[in-house]
Amino acid sequence: MSHISDLNADLHCHSVISDGTLTPEDLAQRAYANGVRLWSLTDHDELGGQERARAAAQAIGMDYVGGVEISVTWMGHTIHIVGLGIDPKNPALVEGLRQTRDGRGKRAQQIADALSQVGIAGAYEGALQFAGNHDLISRTHFARFLVEQGICRNTETVFQNYLVDGKPGFVPHQWASLEDTVSWIKQAGGVAVIAHPGRYDFTALQMDQLYERFKDFGGVGIEVITGSHTPDQYQTYGKIAQKYGFMSSRGSDFHDPGESHMDLGALPLLPNNLTPVWSVFH
Repeated sequence: MSHISDLNADLHCHSVISDGTLTPEDLAQRAYANGVRLWSLTDHDELGGQERARAAAQAIGMDYVGGVEISVTWMGHTIHIVGLGIDPKNPALVEGLRQTRDGRGKRAQQIADALSQVGIAGAYEGALQFAGNHDLISRTHFARFLVEQGICRNTETVFQNYLVDGKPGFVPHQWASLEDTVSWIKQAGGVAVIAHPGRYDFTALQMDQLYERFKDFGGVGIEVITGSHTPDQYQTYGKIAQKYGFMSSRGSDFHDPGESHMDLGALPLLPNNLTPVWSVFH
């Protein structure tokens, strides 16, 4: 396997098993057709698509690394940590994710109750229709329901008007701790990467603290080239990776052909002055 930066690696995407709309098999085909040669499916808090994704990748001759995206509560905010190269059968990881997922059903009921108070009825049942896996009902499924109902024109508008802090459908949730999350990933033989650091609403000082703690716990990388980063942010986070000695990852964060900012495999390549996270996979 190539360890160099010009490998078209897409190490962040979602299937119908979490909040994406395509099957693992369809994602594998789409990734390969778009030039991806190293791929990872990273469903939210869920390992149920891993064997299917690996089998589909192997069938078309694409290298595969096991993946997951874990929801973490840090300083009162939700951040995401991607685990790459994980063994999806590892007991510590499986149990940790089960505990993390258990909070989603209760939170979904609370979101539906909050929406009903502003006149939007039937949101729980409506969101469930969009959830391929009912255990993983999420805000994205509520967003798709509100778009279908004509309440908002797209999912982005739903989040802005209903599902973020200070809006009527926002319900805070306590996810896994950063320390536990990195520990589960390491116990499963994987490497921990901070997903899309440009998306978090922290001060520069808080981000520094996040990087330092993440490193202390054994985290090794950050996403530099990702679907929600701007070209300026590719530069910014490339410099941060070098400053902290992090390896750099690349992933589209693809969910759906119509919704996603970036298609699988369509991102710019990783700059060759950065150390690709895939240099650790053999």
